[in-house]
Amino acid sequence: MVDSGPWLTMVGIGEDGWDGLTAPARAAIEAADSVMGASRHLSLLPKTGRAERIVWPVPFADGVPLLLERRGEQVVMLASGDPFWFGAGSVVTRHLEPGEWVVHPAPSTLSLAAARLGWPVETIHSVGLHARPVETLRPHLAPGRRILALMRDGASVTELAAWLAEQGFGDSAMTVLEALGGPRERVRGCTAAALDWTDIAHPVAVAIAPAGAGRTLPCASGLDDDWFAHDGQITKRPVRALALSALAPRPGELLWDIGAGSGSVAIEWLLSDPTTRAVGFERDASRLARAADNAARLGIARLELVEGDAVAQLAERPRPDAVFVGGGLSPQLVEALRALSPCRLVAHAVTLETEALLAQCHVRYGGELLRIELAQAKPLGTRRGWKASYPIVQWRVAW
Repeated sequence: MVDSGPWLTMVGIGEDGWDGLTAPARAAIEAADSVMGASRHLSLLPKTGRAERIVWPVPFADGVPLLLERRGEQVVMLASGDPFWFGAGSVVTRHLEPGEWVVHPAPSTLSLAAARLGWPVETIHSVGLHARPVETLRPHLAPGRRILALMRDGASVTELAAWLAEQGFGDSAMTVLEALGGPRERVRGCTAAALDWTDIAHPVAVAIAPAGAGRTLPCASGLDDDWFAHDGQITKRPVRALALSALAPRPGELLWDIGAGSGSVAIEWLLSDPTTRAVGFERDASRLARAADNAARLGIARLELVEGDAVAQLAERPRPDAVFVGGGLSPQLVEALRALSPCRLVAHAVTLETEALLAQCHVRYGGELLRIELAQAKPLGTRRGWKASYPIVQWRVAW
């Protein structure tokens, strides 16, 4: 806590510029020693005033040291709308102590868009695509969903429309909202498949009402195997559903997926909640690349993948809340994982050797031992019969 009070004032500024600022925000700008912001934001202020005007550099992170150098002065930082809605607020305040800053937000793009569309704010799924791939939307493409995406520029809107059409959602209604709240405001609508505008202006957001024949990701664990590219090394759908039930993901938790293969377990763990995290360990470089592709295609950019032997690298990683071992458990790995306490472990065995190890571990360390036997109906001559899969033994333990 600093004794001198706030030295940084974050001011949210909209397209209506100075006229739209509150009296406290205007007073802060008039009293400031310096004002920092993007060129577009600085241009919205009157030309008068004593403050030094500093253009925030690109990339954004390069401006943080420049700001911190002015600690002790009276500094105003300009940001779009609400600095804490997909804005710069959290990026900057993580470098400051409580009491060093104060914020005067303006209406966010979310609230302005909702007002134009008549959408209740609490029904909207919002996402910042100005710095993320369009695939981030993949888990949220479902008929009846309302999505608002902040976009980088007009070209990124065109890219988004083309991607939606490729995913089978070309019938989605897209509303393009440009420069909301200012004299340049424009709101236009069409379907994703029909969008062909070349004059989309920045700043821009897109509202999406998904529609079409595209596949929708289910909410329950156990996605069909064909959602994932694989070489046969994949935890199959029914077994994966049982594994995720045993792993019991909770918000904010970290999973280690040892022997990640196609990445299916880690990806479904990450799909369970946007705050979950996962690290996948895999020795095979081609499988590692395939897992990365699967994660990207399903909109999961936060999967961390590590090539090489897991035991040799465990100490270098943040401690997990849960660990999944899909096969190849060894006594050495068990001992390494025991050092992670407290932690939940779910391990699967297909071979007799690994099954014997799980049985020994169950006697020694407790937990639950489950034998999973599955059979599918397959053609048998002119009729059908049951074709059994290899039985799988699951050991679940918390230590």
